[in-house]
Amino acid sequence: MNLVSKLERKFGKYAIKNLTFILVIAYVAGFIMQRFAPGFFEYLTLDPYRIVHGQVWRLVSWILIPPPEKNMFFAAMMCLFYLSIGTTLERTWGVFRYNLYLFSGMLCTIISSFLMMAYVYLAKPELLLISEEYVFFLSSIAFSTYYVNMSIFLAFATTFPENQVLIFFLVPVKVKWLGIVYAGFLVYDIVSGILDSGMLGFCFPFAIGGSLFNFIVFFFTTRRQLHNNAKKTRGQKNFKNSMKRETTRGRHHKCSVCGITENDDPNMQFRFCSKCDGNYEFCEKHIYTHVHIGKSNVQNMESK
Repeated sequence: MNLVSKLERKFGKYAIKNLTFILVIAYVAGFIMQRFAPGFFEYLTLDPYRIVHGQVWRLVSWILIPPPEKNMFFAAMMCLFYLSIGTTLERTWGVFRYNLYLFSGMLCTIISSFLMMAYVYLAKPELLLISEEYVFFLSSIAFSTYYVNMSIFLAFATTFPENQVLIFFLVPVKVKWLGIVYAGFLVYDIVSGILDSGMLGFCFPFAIGGSLFNFIVFFFTTRRQLHNNAKKTRGQKNFKNSMKRETTRGRHHKCSVCGITENDDPNMQFRFCSKCDGNYEFCEKHIYTHVHIGKSNVQNMESK
């Protein structure tokens, strides 16, 4: 049993359900404050300089900072999109693992902001000649839940690479290609930030690095478990669809192992297997004894 499983057994009862919905509500509140109370909005950012000077509420309030989108229609579409993929991941991974992924991403972002402040003091002290408060206020703009949300998208693209989304509601594209394109943009932003000699360029490698670090550590250490959960979810869905088709259409059964049909033996019982990767039906003699069919042996089974 790995560490995550042990933590889930001990703290799983404290996991927050529908966490993505709560975050979307926080974004809506952030959009409203940004539009109608911009002065108060400045007190919510993840500013490490002000945190160490007593404004500790910023450790939590920065989750109200919405993604940088001025168009309200596209902002609403983006929130609905993240609500959809976040809910899917929560259903597939389980509530606790999804909670852990989001909260660890937020923690990595907070740590990255303080690492950025240490970097400024050690490597860019000339910036502090202007104003410490002003420099760190500008740098805090880079630290929001935007990159945490992007890490959710990367996790979704890796868990469900073959799923399709409609670009501009018209063009179907597999999620894995969007994930690759987005990862390329992240790498470009990191390199551009490192090479940028401006005042804000150095902030983005820290902001992006926090979310990517969380994605790499958490996801790849639990990849096998999460893929098994996703495969189980798809298998259950295929099983339900098969049973639905069985009740709405005429009964035409055939065992995937021995080939017996209901015409050969009217008293034979047939069942679909929810653990096989596809809609495969088995007679009562082979439903518990067959080898579960995966992508690697589908072709061999079908040739038989």
